Parts: sequence; structure tokens; C-alpha cells
Amino acid sequence: MVFLDSSTWTDRIFAGGSWVPGTGGTRKVTEPATGDVLGSIGIASAEDAAKAAETAAEAQRAWAATPHVQRAAVLRKAARLWSEYADEISWWNVREVGAVPGVAGFSLHVAEQECYEAAALPGRPYGELLPSEEPRLSMARRVPAGVVAVISPFNMPIILGIRSVAPALALGNAVILKPDPRTAVTGGVVLARIFEEAGLPPGVLQMLPGGADVGETLVTHPAVRVISFTGSTGAGRKVGELAGKHLKRAHLELGGNSALIVLDDADVDEAAGVAAFGSFFHQGQICMTTGRHLVHERLYDDFVERLAAKAAALRVGDPARDEVALGPIIDAGQRDKIHELVTASVAAGARVAAGGEYDRLFYSATVLADVPPDAPAVAEEIFGPVAPVVRFSDAEEAVRLATASEYGLSLGIVTRDVLKGLELADRVPTGIVHINDQTVSDEANSPFGGVAASGTGSRFGGAAANIEAFTETRWVTVRNPPPIYPF
Repeated sequence: MVFLDSSTWTDRIFAGGSWVPGTGGTRKVTEPATGDVLGSIGIASAEDAAKAAETAAEAQRAWAATPHVQRAAVLRKAARLWSEYADEISWWNVREVGAVPGVAGFSLHVAEQECYEAAALPGRPYGELLPSEEPRLSMARRVPAGVVAVISPFNMPIILGIRSVAPALALGNAVILKPDPRTAVTGGVVLARIFEEAGLPPGVLQMLPGGADVGETLVTHPAVRVISFTGSTGAGRKVGELAGKHLKRAHLELGGNSALIVLDDADVDEAAGVAAFGSFFHQGQICMTTGRHLVHERLYDDFVERLAAKAAALRVGDPARDEVALGPIIDAGQRDKIHELVTASVAAGARVAAGGEYDRLFYSATVLADVPPDAPAVAEEIFGPVAPVVRFSDAEEAVRLATASEYGLSLGIVTRDVLKGLELADRVPTGIVHINDQTVSDEANSPFGGVAASGTGSRFGGAAANIEAFTETRWVTVRNPPPIYPF
């Protein structure tokens, strides 16, 4: 059996429990490394989204009433399927997303663990007893939110979809998944097929690739109660504003411009090693990517030299056909944005220590030295394989530079004195901190999220965050007999 048999999903969306044509037309599935067409996917319309919300609301009631052991069993089977069909899924991740095999393998590992972690949620205590002034039993009970809309991006489509889909389903919700149309197979078809084969009842998970009209319908439809959005800060502001207008909860995981601070007592080779991974892993197309390297002036020149050497040695190419460290950028628009930031920063005074060039969609690992703190490559999120390096003279200046960004997602600090690193971290507001490591990491049982322009705080990972994200709190009292009131 071919798990991702294209005859099942070609020109289709997954709605109401079956693969049906979308009324928004179709879109080619294109391999960024070669431009080859790998297939075509159905595109949903606003009408499809509205219908999906209605059918999801119906399916959700029965799913929420399903015994917790049965919901847990579906999640456990889904977890096993990620491993069982790893080769097929990885093939699509490499070809459609442009991920190198290491990134594809990491995505599958996280997806499997997300499902196993979610499988434990249905069996957790779902409330607490409360004291009451009255002769009654008083409880605070967690109940499913209802229908959850998950809007996921192109860059890590499996991880950024499953970390909302799995816990939301486990907790008794129905889910409508809207993947980025550029990676609709890896970020949409794969998840739909996983849960279809795992035995999830029809209508509980629906998958609708589409444009902004589909997203707007999902945010505004009365049946959808929670929106889990991962994407750019600009788009996230619009989603949050629209959700607020309709009194919806919106969990927003947005952009980042994460800093790596290298203190004067650090080992330069170790620092350059973690820095290279932080900036160049998956072509820098990760919200947690190390976007700013803040290095003490005593180590600065050696750090730039070592990081530039590492960058120059990284091979860039087609990950499906060659052994490379970096694959392609997702499309020409994103590549051009990266190059514009690099060239504008050079015009502002930065020096290209490595890279700064591209061939088609293959952008070389790039190191920018002597970068002014207000240069575009430092001030903005690049979302590409570019490492701007800025020098600082003391801890006060490091904190000032680190907090100059509007973002607050992840922070790395390299130092031989761990306690000094923790003390410094307390002065830089971020949702994630890694001492003696770079800024990119993800584990299914750990809270994930940013502050300020990076989003609305940790709401993924770990039982507490997931329960808070995808359930409502209901106050319930029980008494017998009914009370007698004065009128």
C-alpha cells in the first residue's frame, strides 16, 4: 500500500470525512530545488471553509463524548504511523519543502512525540473540587473548546501543524487545518492521512489548503472557537485583530529575530559551532533561527573568522539528489527578500565575510561582519541563511542590543559561567532561553512560544499549556434538594 497514493488526494481537499474537490480550484505542487511539478492539490474556497466549520461542529460533539481511552488510542496509533511511513513522508518533506534529510527526520521525530504526548491528555484529571459557601458539590471542569482552526506555514509544515492538531484532537475538539498551499502535501495531506488511517471519526479533522479568504472565514465563523495561527507577525496581527472583534481566542506564534550572546569568557570554537547551526539549519527558515550574533569585542574577530570558515564550507544544493547542508529557499519571493536585506545592510556599512550570493533558489550560507546595529539584517527578521555579527563591549551593551528588537522568541547565551548566563537572560524578555546553546530547539513536552511581536506566549508543548490552549473552564455545582429562595 502506498500511504500517500496521489490518486486519493490529487486535486482534492479533505472535508467532511472524505477527499473531495475544492471549489477554489487547484494548485500545482512544485519542487523548489528543480521547479518540477510533483502533483496538484485542491484549493478550498470560503464556501468550503464555512461548510467545514458546520460539519466539524457536528462531528465534535460525538468525538468529545467518546471515552477517553478510545481518543488516546487514536493518538497512539497516529504516533506509530509517523514511524511506519517515515520514508514516504520524508520524501515529500525533502522534495516539496526543500528540507535536507536531517530536517525531515527531525520533523518526523517531533511529530511522533507530539502524538504520544497528546495521547496522555485524555486520561489526565479534567478539573478540581472547589470549596463552596453553600451545601453543594462545587467543581471547576475543563471541557473541549469545540472547533479549533489551525493555520500553519510553509517552513516546518509537519511540526507547525501537528503541535496544535494532536493536542486539540486529544482533548475532544474537532480541527480544521489550513496549511500553506506551497506545502499542502507535507503540511496537510500527510496529517489528514495519518489521522484517517489512525481511525479518527469522519469530520473531526478536515484539511483545507487555501488563501486569505479561507483563513478569514475560519476566524469569523461562529462554530470556530479557537484559532491557532503560526506565521508572520504582520499576518498574525490581522488574525488577532479579527479574532478579537469576534471574541475568539487566538494563539499566535509569530516571527522572531533571536539573539545569540557570546560573552568574553566563551570558547570561540564552541561558540562558532553552535552559531553556525543556529543560523543555517533549514536555510534559516525557522522562527527561532539565530538572527543576531552579539559577540564581545575581545572575541569578535576570531568569532567572525571561524564562523565565516564554517559558512564557506557548507554545501548548498538539491537535498533529494546530493549530500548537502542547505537546500533551496521556498520560492523566489522569499529569496529576493533575503538578498535585499543583505545588500541593504552592505550598503549601510556591513562587510560580507562569507556568502552573500545565490544560484536560482540556492542561497549560500552568509556571514555579515561589522554590521551597524540599525542595519536591516539586524533590525528585521531575515528568514534565510544569514548571520549578522555585531560587537559589544560589556554586559550592559549586550542587553541593550538584545532588547532592541521588537521580537521576543528565543535567546542563546554562550559562557563558561552558567549562573552569569542565567542572570543575563533574566534581563532579556523572551519566551525561550538556552544557556550554552543556539536558539533553535523544540521538544513536544516543553512549552513553546514568544512574547511581544513574537506572539502571545507559551501555548504549545506540555500538558498544562495544551490544556489551557484547547479547553474552556466550566464551573459546575451539584446539590440535593434544590434550595428554597425568598421569592
